[in-house]
Amino acid sequence: MSTESALQDGRELLEAVARRRNFAIISHPDAGKTTLTEKLLLYGGAIQQAGAVKARGEQRKVTSDWMELEKQRGISITSTVLQFDYTGNTINLLDTPGHQDFSEDTYRTLAAADNAVMLEDAAKGLEPQTRKLFEVCRMRQIPIFTFINKMDRPGRDPLSLLDEIESELELTPWAVNWPIGSGEQFRGVIDRRTREVILFSRAERGRQSEERHLSLDDPELLDLVEVDLLEQAVEELDLLEAAGAELDLELVHAGELTPVFFGSAMTNFGVRPFLNAFMEMAQKPVARNGHDGPVDPLRPDFSGFVFKLQANMDPRHRDRVAFVRVCSGRFEKDMTVRHARTGKAIRLSRPQKLFGQDRAVVEDAYPGDVIGLNNPGMFSIGDTLYTGTKVEYEGIPCFSPEIFSWLRNPNPSAFKNFRKGVNELREEGAVQILYDTDESKRDPILAAVGQLQLEVVQHRLQNEYGVETRLEPLGFQVARWVTGGWSALDQVGRIFNCKTVRDAWNRPVLLFKNDWNLNQLNEEHPDLALSAVAPVVSGVEPISL
Repeated sequence: MSTESALQDGRELLEAVARRRNFAIISHPDAGKTTLTEKLLLYGGAIQQAGAVKARGEQRKVTSDWMELEKQRGISITSTVLQFDYTGNTINLLDTPGHQDFSEDTYRTLAAADNAVMLEDAAKGLEPQTRKLFEVCRMRQIPIFTFINKMDRPGRDPLSLLDEIESELELTPWAVNWPIGSGEQFRGVIDRRTREVILFSRAERGRQSEERHLSLDDPELLDLVEVDLLEQAVEELDLLEAAGAELDLELVHAGELTPVFFGSAMTNFGVRPFLNAFMEMAQKPVARNGHDGPVDPLRPDFSGFVFKLQANMDPRHRDRVAFVRVCSGRFEKDMTVRHARTGKAIRLSRPQKLFGQDRAVVEDAYPGDVIGLNNPGMFSIGDTLYTGTKVEYEGIPCFSPEIFSWLRNPNPSAFKNFRKGVNELREEGAVQILYDTDESKRDPILAAVGQLQLEVVQHRLQNEYGVETRLEPLGFQVARWVTGGWSALDQVGRIFNCKTVRDAWNRPVLLFKNDWNLNQLNEEHPDLALSAVAPVVSGVEPISL
């Protein structure tokens, strides 16, 4: 390659990275996450009319919920990727399931995100699942933007919501805009940086709302907004200014300060101002940790990692898709890459741009983008793909499950399909699979964060693989990985009040009935190191059923 064309490619890469923003939305179930996703897509021009999640009658189903079960239950079960353009920039939105039973999928998706949007219900404030996901963001130092939703309904005092974020999460909030009134009296917001008032009128459901921009000293304002509401909002804003925190983007990007926005996704209040400010403040694609240190997104050679596998997204084709986050260089259709774990060369012939269930063949992609690759069974979660000098990204941790059940296959003639279904759903990360140390016990053990996860596995085995199964609960609630592996366990000798099983990478896992049994073992064997998070895997082939 000539120096000229190398410089040209370098410039293109630099421009493409500068234009990209990527984020995941984290929230507790029912905070309005899927609705906000739809409205962001609406403003991005990606869809003409937003769908509501709990669809009735003529209402559209939402773009991001494609699985049959999601449509039946009105909740998101799997993460999807939605890419759209906004003001000349490319946004990759990683939509995640809010329901805590599927939090593992969310943890994995956060591994691919550069920013997170924390969505709060104005009436409820911080909720357990939001706190849990926040911890994962903190662990990964992901910048957090807060959107306080449902301001058009009765809710808590905005100052107390900020106070809660600060005291409970030890995260400094900085209100980018401030609400005028709330509930029935919600009239709009004041932009703190420009002192401009943005008034909203309720739009027809699913359409973009009308916004009116007025300066704070415009006399017309007093005809449109009650004096007491306006005075209260200005007074609270002045109070915030006096408190002294400043908007510092370095602190935002370090995950120590969160810009806060107020609005209502359902009625479109505040979505556009949020999106505009986000584009200004959010982190562009950043260097990611490989085994030999951080990998710069401007590295000319392509690299990326698999953070999610999804089977049967298209029921007509029974396909499997690996979601790859591009981390460096330019990805091109038909390029040949190296698979870090196996060392094999793979030609990527039909890469897809994903939009919920819809696909289009992608010609190229840049750091921050997510592409879908057909997966004939060679990819596992955490795998690295690269060109040029070898790169291997840190694997993605699995978290401790809390529910354990034998998965029985009552029909021996369906074993082949049973095995295929179990292996593919494990690959996908729909559930963790454990195995008994006694080789004669062939049935796998399903390990999940919540009961709903097990129901989804059964539903999918029946609908996608034609296999009926039975669940038999094991009486355990706590799992811990033995950090030192089998040799550390052998040194301890016989242990009581727990069950030893193998995970899919043949590592010992101890199951306990309760925390009391776990504490007892810790007291008896203080040298035995245990971990609630599975050791990160890279370069190892998992066990198949």
